[in-house]
Amino acid sequence: MPKEADHFEDGGDKEVKDASEETVRKRARANTPSPHRGSTPQASPPRFVSVEELMETAKGVTNMALAHEIVVNQAFQVKPAELPEGSLERKVKEIMHKAFWDCLEAQLKEDPPSYGHAIKLLGEIKEALLSFLLPGHGRLRSRIEEVLDLPLIQQQAENGALDIAQLSQFIVGMMGSLCAPCRDEDINKLKEITDIVPLLKAIFSVLDLMKVDMANFALSSIRPHLMQQSVEYERNKFQEFLEKQPNALDYTEKWLKETVKHLREPDGCSAASHPSSSLVHLNVHNHAYLHLLRWDHASDPFPETVLMDQARFQEMQQGTERLVLLSSVLLIVYTTTGETISGLPGLMETLKNTVSVMLADMHTPSFSMQEALATVGEKLCVELSRCLSQHSFSPFTADRESTLKGQISAVTQPDNTVRKLMDSRIQSYLLAVLESSQHKTPPPLPGGLAPVSRELKELSVHFSRLVNFNKLVFSPFYQKILQKILTSEENPNTET
Repeated sequence: MPKEADHFEDGGDKEVKDASEETVRKRARANTPSPHRGSTPQASPPRFVSVEELMETAKGVTNMALAHEIVVNQAFQVKPAELPEGSLERKVKEIMHKAFWDCLEAQLKEDPPSYGHAIKLLGEIKEALLSFLLPGHGRLRSRIEEVLDLPLIQQQAENGALDIAQLSQFIVGMMGSLCAPCRDEDINKLKEITDIVPLLKAIFSVLDLMKVDMANFALSSIRPHLMQQSVEYERNKFQEFLEKQPNALDYTEKWLKETVKHLREPDGCSAASHPSSSLVHLNVHNHAYLHLLRWDHASDPFPETVLMDQARFQEMQQGTERLVLLSSVLLIVYTTTGETISGLPGLMETLKNTVSVMLADMHTPSFSMQEALATVGEKLCVELSRCLSQHSFSPFTADRESTLKGQISAVTQPDNTVRKLMDSRIQSYLLAVLESSQHKTPPPLPGGLAPVSRELKELSVHFSRLVNFNKLVFSPFYQKILQKILTSEENPNTET
């Protein structure tokens, strides 16, 4: 219908942009901590703001979140807006579109035909085609302007000489020249449509898809430039937000304060006796980021400075927990069976794949850890017996099977010795990765983690990239907060 193709006017595809911003808003709403959940830090006095200020602040946060998503998420793509099935908006849209196309069809069947609405559609198609052109497409631009000359088309319509079918063929051919390769099949389907109204309707549908392709192409083109500017942009946007919401760092301060407290405890990296100045050298930041991989998302509000990445940190947290269990089970297997299986080709990968499949859904509500590890024990015993027999080793005795199954099942306990050991080693490795990120030399892999080295290194790369980008953006805010925390500890009487 009119203006369906007018999505790139005023600087962009409105439906696509709205869909992208709505996605970011939903993520922000889902990750935004409720002031009534958990222990709420002491907030600043309330400040009354106008509706205009709130709208401006919300727009700034949305833009910041969108820019952050483009930079951090390499797989980020714009997708066309899809209204929910059965929703009122969808029903209204379908009714309005049907009424428009029915009206157009009736006009074209009049004697003589009425081309008013059809010419408007051709004008919108012309604008869409021109929007796809790059500065060097001078000949294509001239060709489009020549064939889709609206005053000339109007004269042809008045004189009964307008051939919409021929114009439609030109449009489809031009779309085929400008579209991405993934749209070739859609273009071929357009060439098979002979009725004018269904063809025009299908043309607009494909044009909408081409606009999405163009938006994603633009994103991929500007991403390198955006990465250069995004640190400054996000920092400035957050500073503007902080000026309007002075308590916008309360949970971040609570997060850093708890990290300092943990480091001062006897088991907190042996930092209990260290003065405040030494805590800086222990890199409070890195320990704080590491704490995000143990976060209780159900009850503790996430720090504001990492809120846009909460879903990513939560995903890495789940990946870390899977690696802890996987490495624990494999260590038990090799400890129980001894050196007999250490040199057998492919056995390690087979055992790892078996355990990984069983633990893939460990964070779903219906998952039973006890049942899964019991099944893992059964499957591993079968695989070990088969492999030992195949290579003419002594068979796996019933006692050894029972011992292996029992030790694997015991991993379900959080205080299990093997589980705690592998968890500690993985955490130490991730911390070492953060501390060595500037030296570009990866730290050595702790013992027992060789079977999961590939998965652990992939996790560490994602974790360090996210952390380093967050440091670049928010380090000035962290420094001020840490200075306040450490100063207040040294001079308790000066704390306000």
